[in-house]
Order: sequence, then structure tokens, then C-alpha cells
Amino acid sequence: MGKRPARCYTKVRGPANTRTKKYVRGIPGSKIVMYDMGNKSKDFSVEIHLVNEEACQIRHMAIEASRQAVNRHLLKRVGRENYHFRVRTHPHHVLRENKMMAFAGADRMQDGMRRSFGKPADRAARVKANQELLTVRVEPRHVKEAMFSIRKAISKLPTPAKVRIGKGLELVKNQI
Repeated sequence: MGKRPARCYTKVRGPANTRTKKYVRGIPGSKIVMYDMGNKSKDFSVEIHLVNEEACQIRHMAIEASRQAVNRHLLKRVGRENYHFRVRTHPHHVLRENKMMAFAGADRMQDGMRRSFGKPADRAARVKANQELLTVRVEPRHVKEAMFSIRKAISKLPTPAKVRIGKGLELVKNQI
């Protein structure tokens, strides 16, 4: 069976399940390959952030998909030396799944919700409202491409989000 849909895990319920990494075996590894991309040493004058609007949980696969979309677009359009891109969330929360059998006679074999702690199935990042998830730093001439790439990443996430300019707003007011 495949993974449950993201809507099953988007809402934040109960305390964070992060300490289990020390004690529980079989936690899947994070799919996020890199957290810093592009030119890490240059000092760019404009910062553009992807900010979520609601508190929620975002699976590591959604974060990786948005990272790939932004990085691929910036590599093609701007070039590796002209941007710095950082993923600002880490999937520490372990999602558990209480697998239920779905065939004839399953009610005589399984306990339902008795001892229903569940097995580790996935990882997620718990994010607060108005938290910055991704940050792209560029020069003023590449602002439109950076904003377009972040808009692409919004469609990969299970939460409503927006684009916000942090540093360098006065440099790009006429371009927006």
C-alpha cells in the first residue's frame, strides 16, 4: 500500500514526536538532499522568503519537491553564481501510522484502537504561522525570476503561503 494522503497529517495534533529518534528503530530518513544551494559566499542585496500562512505539518517529500522546483528554475534562468537559496525548515517530527487491515475477516484478527501507538511511517516539519520556509538571496536584477521560482514552490506545499521580500525592499519597489 502507498502512503496516506497529506491531508491525513497536515493538521497539528498533540505534542511533537521528536525524541523517538533515540529509541525507535525504522524511522525513514529525510528526503531533503541539500539545505544550502547556489553561491554561499557572496553578499546579496535582496532577500525573498516563502512564508506560510497557517500552522501545519509539512512532509519532507513536499519540502524536497519545493526545493527542487526553486533550485532548478534558478539554475536555468539565473545561474549558480547569482543566487543563494536556503531551506529553513527541518523535518524532525516523526509521523506514525496505525495500519488497519481491509479484507474479509479482518475484524477477528486485529485490535482496532487498542494499543494503537503506530509504526513510524514518515517525517514532517512542524511549522508555525508566518514562519519563513525558504529563502532566496539575489541581486536586484534577478528579483522577478526569484519570485517566480518561489511561486512555483508554493504549489508543492500543503498550506497556503505567500512571497515576502525581507532585505532590500527599497531596491526592488519599481520592479514588483
